[in-house]
Amino acid sequence: MIASARLSSLTREVVKQKLTYLTPPKLARLESAGSAVVEKRIPGDILEFGVALGGSAIILADFAKKGGRQFHGFDVFGMIPPPSDNDEVDAKSRYETIVSGVSVGIDGDSYYGYRNDLFGDVCKAMAGHGLPVDGKTVTLHKGLFEDTLPHATVQQVALAHVDCDWYDPVKLCLEYLGPRLSPGGMVIMDDYHAFAGCRTATDEFLRSRPDFVLDDGENPIVRRRGGPGA
Repeated sequence: MIASARLSSLTREVVKQKLTYLTPPKLARLESAGSAVVEKRIPGDILEFGVALGGSAIILADFAKKGGRQFHGFDVFGMIPPPSDNDEVDAKSRYETIVSGVSVGIDGDSYYGYRNDLFGDVCKAMAGHGLPVDGKTVTLHKGLFEDTLPHATVQQVALAHVDCDWYDPVKLCLEYLGPRLSPGGMVIMDDYHAFAGCRTATDEFLRSRPDFVLDDGENPIVRRRGGPGA
């Protein structure tokens, strides 16, 4: 376990405010990827699929700001859509718990999907960290990915965080990112070891794209070969 003291002050504050479900090791890996993108000047925007309470979005948007690039966050900002027949029992069981109304949030708080104005809450949290959702540096896209992605003005991606659990949205995200990810760019797969559908979609993508490789870990990273130092 990576001690929280090793995380940046911003990330520690995000954890203190109970804005992220990510564990310290996952947050450390997120920070490492963001730092690498900035230091190596990998071109492209920073994206997140599955914003939840906005904690990891704040961390990623801060890296985007440091690197003079844009941050785009995609989420329904409400109740998570159901898994499909492409998912396994793990996803379906988790979804049944959520829709039953008994899912519990961080430290016993209400589950974020039950909030009345999650979008507004995320906007306030980001603004509170000097990252206002202005549609320029920071843009949040509310709705299903299949509805919002066609209208997103993203040409090139340096880093993406995919945290959307089920097979279909993960597959859609990787198909969207594949042609846009810069050489040396990274896609962090939060749920690879948590849900079989996410793992299957990721493995299928990797088999179809030999120019991508998996760097395993608690939240594995799909990297595009090439880039600075390659």
